[in-house]
Amino acid sequence: MDLSPSFKAYDVRGLVGVSITAESAEAVGAAFVDVLGLSGQTIACGGDMRPSSPDFSSAFAAGAAHRGADVKSLGLISTDELYFVCGSLDMAGAIFTASHNPAEYNGIKMAKAGAVPVSSETGLNAIRDLAQQYVDRGIPAAAAKGTVSTLDVLAGYAEKLRSLVPLDTVRPLKVVVDAGNGMAGLTVPAVLGDQFHPALPLTVVPLYFELDGTFPNHPANPLEPENLRDLQAAVIAHGADIGLAFDGDADRCFVVDENGRPVTPSAVTALIAVREIRRAQAAGEAEPVIIHNLITSRAVPEIVAATGGRPVRTRVGHSFIKARMAEEGAVFGGEHSAHYYFRDFYNADTGMLAAMHVLAALGEQERPLSELAREFDPYAASGEINSSVDGVDGKVADVRASYANGAVFDELDGLSVSSDAGDWWFNLRASNTEELLRLNVEAADAATMAQVRDAVLQQIRA
Repeated sequence: MDLSPSFKAYDVRGLVGVSITAESAEAVGAAFVDVLGLSGQTIACGGDMRPSSPDFSSAFAAGAAHRGADVKSLGLISTDELYFVCGSLDMAGAIFTASHNPAEYNGIKMAKAGAVPVSSETGLNAIRDLAQQYVDRGIPAAAAKGTVSTLDVLAGYAEKLRSLVPLDTVRPLKVVVDAGNGMAGLTVPAVLGDQFHPALPLTVVPLYFELDGTFPNHPANPLEPENLRDLQAAVIAHGADIGLAFDGDADRCFVVDENGRPVTPSAVTALIAVREIRRAQAAGEAEPVIIHNLITSRAVPEIVAATGGRPVRTRVGHSFIKARMAEEGAVFGGEHSAHYYFRDFYNADTGMLAAMHVLAALGEQERPLSELAREFDPYAASGEINSSVDGVDGKVADVRASYANGAVFDELDGLSVSSDAGDWWFNLRASNTEELLRLNVEAADAATMAQVRDAVLQQIRA
């Protein structure tokens, strides 16, 4: 089998039984050890609730042990639990998950010791090439094979998060959580419930906490508005203060207010940034750094600067964010896709810790979430709009030419165009895998945003 189609820029993702199998998982486990020089060391692996994850994880562990690594099998885990293990125990690891993708998919996310990501630029392509050799020719045995044993990390993970954002003194809150039959069904009770620690002043109303990788209720992809409808209805029906929705592997968290309206990831980024800046300042840090990608609202860098932090803008993608986090010593980073990164969590992304920050901010004051969030969301935004087009580069060139007068250009990631007056901007980015253009527009008011959005869409869809 050809492994190339399943290896992406940041992870492995493919159709179960077609482009990812137990055989390929075993070969990747062996190659993971060899490429990263892990023979004689201890590594970790686990999987999410997808039906194929246990078999794939076991195969990966067998391949890694065959090449001389001792493997800690973590069983059912979320992606941020893997990062906790890699960071707190300083070991490399992998999780079998396809995140928010449908049930017929699975994949692998890998990290080096310290939760440093493995991407195409930092070893993933070499792992792919060596794994392909092992699939074609067999896996040679190491001089000394490793062992496989189990390790339960849920309690330690919960302890770590509880230590970072204490919630025991917030006002009582009713919280609806939609786990989407994903891993949040395991991690939310552990962190926000009384499974390992005293109860918090939170009444959690669970939606779809049963772990089921066939996703019988809705896809575990809260980025799509239709997948938030059950959460929105439940928040209103229960008179809740807030709603939280996690994706399948629980590394992303989306928020809705007491009226069932989504709180933008940019607003969540700004809210958490303020909290992390103030905490770092209280510890003596003069100008805490906050990372944000170029699609987040302009409100994010404005609020960061006004709070005394230093905003740093990056390309879209977790490998860019994490690398810049480490380079800058940043305290926090956020993306428009609801990935949130924390220095105190090994520069890794965790939806649970982000949710806890929002709960703390809400519970430390008396206003409803809709009023609190308004402080961090002053502009009108389109959200990301995808257009299937022929000739992506030509369309982008046409758009650039049409704004040649009276606009400012930036090509950090795709084409960003801003008005001279600063009252609107948009970014147009090509998909890495499809003939798609992704458009994000933001403006000072809804009418201007709609005007710019419609003009660009008309041009690229013509």
